[in-house]
Formats: sequence, structure tokens, C-alpha cells
Amino acid sequence: MPRPSRRDFVRTAAVAAAGSAALASCATAPAPLPRDLPPRAPGDGSLRVGIVGFGVRSRQLLGEFLADGKCAVVAVADVVAARAQEGARLANEAQKRTACRVAADWREVVADREVDAVLVGTPDHWHAEPAIAAALAGKHVFCEKPLTLTIAEGRAIAAAVAATGVRFQTGSQQRSEFGHHFVRAAEAVRNGRIGKVRRITIHTGDPAVACDLPAQPLPPGIDWDGWLGQAPLRPFHAELCPIGMHGHFPAWRKYREYANGGLADMGAHHFDIAQWALGMDHSGPVRVLPPADRAAVRGLVLVYADGCEMVHGGPTDCTFEGELGTIECSRGHSRAFRGTDRSAPDAPELLAEPKAGELRFPRNQGHVADFLAAIREGRDPICTAEIGHRTATVCHLASIGYQLRVPLQWDPVAERFVGEHADAANALARAPVRPHA
Repeated sequence: MPRPSRRDFVRTAAVAAAGSAALASCATAPAPLPRDLPPRAPGDGSLRVGIVGFGVRSRQLLGEFLADGKCAVVAVADVVAARAQEGARLANEAQKRTACRVAADWREVVADREVDAVLVGTPDHWHAEPAIAAALAGKHVFCEKPLTLTIAEGRAIAAAVAATGVRFQTGSQQRSEFGHHFVRAAEAVRNGRIGKVRRITIHTGDPAVACDLPAQPLPPGIDWDGWLGQAPLRPFHAELCPIGMHGHFPAWRKYREYANGGLADMGAHHFDIAQWALGMDHSGPVRVLPPADRAAVRGLVLVYADGCEMVHGGPTDCTFEGELGTIECSRGHSRAFRGTDRSAPDAPELLAEPKAGELRFPRNQGHVADFLAAIREGRDPICTAEIGHRTATVCHLASIGYQLRVPLQWDPVAERFVGEHADAANALARAPVRPHA
């Protein structure tokens, strides 16, 4: 795929204006000091990370960043003041010094000259703007999955990263973690151990629905307009934005104004493994076939150009059915057997280590560790912006298929729907952007 120019990016990306505005502020905004930060030594590999959005996932990732002895977390921003304060407190406690400050909002994190890399851990509808702004400011980015709310946002992020050359890791950690069950399964499929793949089943959640939550009183300490961002104006509800620091994954994931449901939430992991196994990291399906039952929330089929069918719904996270056998995998297991009958005896030879001449996928020690190593080594991490965008696109194709409930044709090169119903489908490939600060 040709490398897009910055001119192409600005012309085609609906959200580029927000990123460019943030970049302009970065040029002059001073980083608040003092902070207890050690001086940098040229070439010592030290990295300073700012966090945008401090919910459950960012709290999990905080420890992984700080496990690297040359990595410091120096700023945390969140629209809930209590969460930003807790993030900074936890970071300073772990670092045993006052290195981390509370930022007023994400733009301060991007503007901070002490920040080398940004972790974007916001709800999905807030991934694109800070990710693009950080890339345009020359900062490396670790962005949680699913990468975007829409297909258009994904192309905008990928174009910004390609134009600037920063390192970008999409948070699809199944490529790096969970005992490498997914790694070995995808590797075996790619190496042809089960022959031509005919069918893949993906076990993940429901498509998104429209948000119909009632209004609740807005508590102090929450920037609700900031939480909504580009999304339509609506009253506060704690299911969307929990009050204070919390220990659960909030329900915003199920509403299409902010995400693409359980379908994309875990689908961004499992479809990602399918794309990897098929060698489709820079492409995708060509047809979307909704279930015959218009009320069904499982059964949609995505068809690749070679005829391989990927079905939403299955017995485990990812199941690959080929001419010579079946490989299935989840976060806790991987197994292979001959045929398609799950009661068949195991065929461990199908999952054996690669032989001479076969492809071997990396066995990373962790997804964050791979990101930090990629920055230092000047290479791409295992799940780039382009890869994350292509996987998110699979989720979006399925989501649009469930919304329209008609067969659709997708051109993965032009990244447009074509043929019958194309206009209606292409209209859903981007979302209206509400003017916001």
C-alpha cells in the first residue's frame, strides 16, 4: 500500500482538524514544572509516558509501563478529576518520587515537552483525536482497542502515523500475551498446517444499540461535555461515565454513539487473530452477509476474496476450519484436531513449533514491553496503527451489516462499500462530529 502523504491525510481525515489544532497548541505550551524527574542521558533509552484517560484498563497498563526500569509516567489526564488524581497518585507511589502530575485535559499531555509517548485509554469515541494529535506532535502512541469508532477515523489515524513515522501500538495484546495460545494458532494456520481455511468462527458479544439511558444529576468533578466530545449531546448517566475511580468496565461499550458493542469490544481481539492468521493485516473481507433472522445478534458472515467465511458466533474465541483439520484457541487454551468434529482426538502435530523454512511469529514478553522495545529499536511494534485500523474495520463492517440487515460489498483497497446499498453503508463509515472543545 503506498505511503499516504501529509497532504492526503489532511484532505481525507475528518478528524484531522482537531489533531492539527492540538498540534498548534503544542508548539508554544510550556510543560508545568517542577517535577522530580532525573536528567536525560543521550541514548540511555529512558522514556516518559503521559496517560489520556485513567479507567480500569489504564490502571492495569500503568504497572506494565512502570515495570520497565527506564520508563516513567509523568502526566495523567481524565475528564473525571478523581480518576486523574488517582492515576497520578498511583504513579508517584510506584515511582517513589513526584514525577507524575495531573493534567487539566489531554491536550496538556500532548503539549508536554517531557512526554515521549502517550497511552490513550479513553472510551472508543475519544481515541482518534488524541492519537492523531500525539502522532502529529511526534509522540509515540499506545492506543487501546477497538482502535476507532468509525472506519474513517481509523484511516485518519493510520495516515497520521504513516506521515510522521512515530511508533504506534494498538492494544490487541492477544498477539503478545495469554501464554501465546493465539500466537501459535495463528502461526500454524499461516503455515498451512490445516490447508486452505474454509471457515472461521469468532465468539464475541452483541452489536451496539442506540443509547436510551435516562438523565441523572451531574456530580461535581466530572467534565461531562468533555466526556461526550464528538458524540451527540445527552444528559449525564453513571453507566457511561462512572463516578470517581471504579473497578469495572463501564457500559458505554454497548452504545453505538460511543462504541460498537461487545461485537467490537472483544471482536477487536478475536477478529484481529483471524486477520493475522489469514495474512490479512493490510486488507480484509469483501462481502458482508447478515443473518436471515432480522432480530438475530449472531450469525453474520464476513467473506474473504478466496471464499473463506468468517462467522460471528462460535464455540470458542477463534476456531479455524481447514481442509486438513481444525485449530481453536482462547486465552486459556489452544488445540488442534483432524476434521471438524470437536470430539475428535487432539492432533498436537498441527500446533508443533515451526519447522525450518516456516514462518515464526514473535513470542513477546508483553504487549507494552514490545511497544517500548519498538521505540528504542526503531522498528514497528507487533500491532501497528494500520493493523489496528484493519481489524477495527472488520468490526465496523459487521456492525454496519447488523444495522442495515442487507448484503453488502466491501472494497478493502479503496476502503469503500460498492454495489447495491453502498450509499447507505458508506454513510455509516463515518459519524457526525459534534462541535466540542
